[in-house]
Amino acid sequence: MTGTGEKKMNVRSISLALGLLLAPCIASAQQLDNSQIMSTLAQMGSAAPAVDVALLVEEANANVGKGVAALPNWSKLSELSQLIVEIDFENNSTAIEPKSYRTVGLIADALHHPDLFRYKFLIVGHSSATGTAKHNLELSQKRADAVNEALSTTFAVSPDRLFSVGAGEEWPIDPGHPESADNRRVQLINLGLLK
Repeated sequence: MTGTGEKKMNVRSISLALGLLLAPCIASAQQLDNSQIMSTLAQMGSAAPAVDVALLVEEANANVGKGVAALPNWSKLSELSQLIVEIDFENNSTAIEPKSYRTVGLIADALHHPDLFRYKFLIVGHSSATGTAKHNLELSQKRADAVNEALSTTFAVSPDRLFSVGAGEEWPIDPGHPESADNRRVQLINLGLLK
């Protein structure tokens, strides 16, 4: 985000220690290219943990208002290659703003690259803490689903490679300011090789 308060699409490559800490590499959407996305998402460790997406959903629903980062299945996500992307949505809506389709298209291009074509990905939707925790969880799931749908329909990424889950306000990137717009984001996580 800029000091002028204008919203800009940001892409941040991250390494989450306990699910909350940002790595120092930050690039604006104007600097983002497929090679940056690929180099961030292709960093799979040989011993990457298996993640059960259905269990993530179950844990998120059972812990509304309590946080999810420290939960067993959610904590595994910090060990996987991931990218944080700001995708702008209309207020309280699942409609992706047109300016964000460029970012979604760049992600799709990277996912079609041979270096990433063998992998499956989790799209995690996050919200700020405006509104109720239950509403934010539902909205973040729907927004993650909207990105999933855009990637699989508009950009022809195989739906077998894409999974989505909402975290609501439960995993803020800026825990000191839970209502901050920085907490509204989409996380793309490499879940490992397709089986």
